[in-house]
Amino acid sequence: MNNSKGATGALHPASAAILVTGGAGFIGSNFIRYVFNKTDFAGTIVNYDKLTYAGNLSNLADIEKKFHNTGYVFERGDIRDYAKVEELIRKYGITIIVHFAAESHVDRSIFGPKEFVETNINGTFSLLEAARQLWAERSDVRFHHISTDEVYGSLGDSGYFFENTPYDPRSPYSASKAASDHLVRAYYHTYGLPVTLSNCSNNYGPYHFPEKLIPLIILNAVEGKPLPVYGDGRNVRDWLYVEDHADAIWQILLKGRAGETYNIGGECERENIEVVNAICDILEELRPPKDNTLIRKQSPAVGRYRELITFVGDRPGHDRRYAVNCDKIKKELGWSHRHNFEEGLRHTIEWYLRNTAWIEQIKSGEYTKWIEKNYTNYKKLKNEGQG
Repeated sequence: MNNSKGATGALHPASAAILVTGGAGFIGSNFIRYVFNKTDFAGTIVNYDKLTYAGNLSNLADIEKKFHNTGYVFERGDIRDYAKVEELIRKYGITIIVHFAAESHVDRSIFGPKEFVETNINGTFSLLEAARQLWAERSDVRFHHISTDEVYGSLGDSGYFFENTPYDPRSPYSASKAASDHLVRAYYHTYGLPVTLSNCSNNYGPYHFPEKLIPLIILNAVEGKPLPVYGDGRNVRDWLYVEDHADAIWQILLKGRAGETYNIGGECERENIEVVNAICDILEELRPPKDNTLIRKQSPAVGRYRELITFVGDRPGHDRRYAVNCDKIKKELGWSHRHNFEEGLRHTIEWYLRNTAWIEQIKSGEYTKWIEKNYTNYKKLKNEGQG
């Protein structure tokens, strides 16, 4: 058995067989696209996804068309299914696991925490066990775990999260991710499994399911619907363009040290209301309300997109501010983000305006139910004085 803690054989991500869990989701699909289109990758990526509400194979239609049978494979399944994961590792000769798959929205975790515990904790455990079995047989193994800055809790008006910041999760989502992080580190310290972890700030960009702030605001604005903003809108997040995140993960696979954690941030703090206003202003330029037939039909009295902003009751446990320090990955691995917020936001809005077919496909009944449950209920609580 290979039990030399931290020791690894020659790791060659560019020619490896990589299992990407949750590869049909927002960040996972952008990572796969980045690897195939922006690196010298000549190996195989197996996209393993359960295809829940936020997993969509159309996110990778271009990759499927270009690389099917020449490096890209899709396999449907649940990360909790140990036998299936082990079967795929054997079948494709997997040596690297990049673990994106997770239930990942705070609001959903408030209304249904059970799924978050089962997927984020038990699912990660299943993958770790499969990786540990592989590590017992060969040395060129790596398990990379994608986590979030939300595990660190909430910041005041100043300061940053560092890799050694104590965990202080405030929601069922962040608590389940914190638990999975601890499991990953335990497998490194106990069994010597070569792991790396990354904790990222808020991602944005193309193919983002519209439960999150930026795509929700873009799509609602274009359709002349209210733009819901929690509380006073002053909650602060650090925004990271998704392609920059994908690049950071690739650099960790290439050069990251086993057992290490790397924070990944966009170094771009914005209040939520600032983000909403910025989206409105860019849309004023790209699709003015006077030229928007949906606005004329849905909200004919609206002259500017900002008039659609609607403050709703704050959600429970809403952290005030996140901000990560990413000096470690910049100094050790030479990574830095390439997109500033204004550029990335404009690219994102332009993508949503171009890709109406994708939008219509993903706006299912499940999405409609989510909007009703979260924003309508919170607005009701606020009106009743409970928000």
